[in-house]
Amino acid sequence: MHALLQTVYDEVINGDQAAVEAGVQAAMQAGLPVASILNDALIAAMQEVGDLFERQEFYVPEMLVAARAMQSGLTLIKPNLVQAGVPAAGKVVLGTVKGDLHDIGKSLVGMMLEGAGFEVIDLGTDVGPEKFGEAVRTHQPQLVGLSALLTTTMQNMKSTLEALEDLGVRAQVRVMVGGAPVTDAFAKQIGADGYAPDASRAVALAKSLR
Repeated sequence: MHALLQTVYDEVINGDQAAVEAGVQAAMQAGLPVASILNDALIAAMQEVGDLFERQEFYVPEMLVAARAMQSGLTLIKPNLVQAGVPAAGKVVLGTVKGDLHDIGKSLVGMMLEGAGFEVIDLGTDVGPEKFGEAVRTHQPQLVGLSALLTTTMQNMKSTLEALEDLGVRAQVRVMVGGAPVTDAFAKQIGADGYAPDASRAVALAKSLR
C-alpha cells in the first residue's frame, strides 16, 4: 500500500482526526485515486476497527473516536467521489424511533456504515413512523435501520413497520433493528429483516441484506 494511504489507515485506527485530514489532503495532492483513498485507507481501517471491536480489543469509545476520524477524512473526499462516479455500497435510512432521544448508538451505526461505503440518510432521534415512510419514498434506499434504547419505545419499531406497509413501501426495503433492549426474537416477532447487537455487526448485516 502507498505510504500515504497507510498513514491514513493507521491514523483512523488511532482516532487522530487532524492526522487523518492531513493524510487525506496529502494523498489527494499526490494524485492518488479517491476510490483508493476511500477503499484502501478509510473503509479498510473501519473494517479493522470492527474486527478489533469483535475481539474486544476496542470498545465503544475507541470505535466512536475512530469513526469520527474516518468521517473527517470522508468529508474531504466526498465531492471528488461524486465527480469520479464512485458508487456507494448502498443507501440506508437510519433513525431512532418515536419517543426515544438516544443518539449515540444510532450515530455510531451510521458512521460505521459510512465507513463501509454506504450512503447514510440519518433522520435523527424521535422519528415518527410516517417520517420513515416519507424518507423511503424520497430517498429510495435499499435499507432502513431502526434504533430503540428503551423498552417503552420498542413497540414504535412495530408501528414504523406497519406505516411502511400502509404506505406501500415495505416491500422495497429491508429493515434492520437494534438497540439495548432489542433481541433477535423481537425482530422476528415484528417482521423486521434482521437484528444486530452492535455497530460492527450492523455493518455485516447491512452488507448481507442489501
